[in-house]
Amino acid sequence: MFASRNLRLCTKDCMCLYVCPTGATDTETGQIDFAKCIACGECIKSCPSGAISMVPDTYPKQRPKDKGMCSTLNFISANMVRSEAVAKVVRDSASDDPVLEQIASALVRSNRLMAEDVCRESGYMLPQSGNVRKLLEDMLAADHPEDFPEDAVRKLLEKLRFNE
Repeated sequence: MFASRNLRLCTKDCMCLYVCPTGATDTETGQIDFAKCIACGECIKSCPSGAISMVPDTYPKQRPKDKGMCSTLNFISANMVRSEAVAKVVRDSASDDPVLEQIASALVRSNRLMAEDVCRESGYMLPQSGNVRKLLEDMLAADHPEDFPEDAVRKLLEKLRFNE
């Protein structure tokens, strides 16, 4: 376990970064050095905004899912992908209407996020599971758009410690 700070919650008006016994917190930038963190929890107790929490450095193994759960999850995900494709068509054809183009762009992004959330929240895609490794490898092997973050996917494959 190690402490992690959520910058969106941080009010930057507290002393929580100064109480670390190992100096894992950088008081200038607010960053927490995971290598120095001993997970004592002092920073969490001192944080008035609740912006610091403990994060596990290893996750439980992926639980097997029954076929019904997998088919339902695949159905929902496929519908999200189709919705994203429709929103892309609308966005690309709405060049003369900036409002419609903006709404369609938001739909493209939100459908992708919802599909990812469905997979994650169902417990099907734990960060260190074999499912995630396969997904990342499949993403690299497939044809993808120009803006696909290929370097980020490669880094994830290198950095994630898979436990299956």
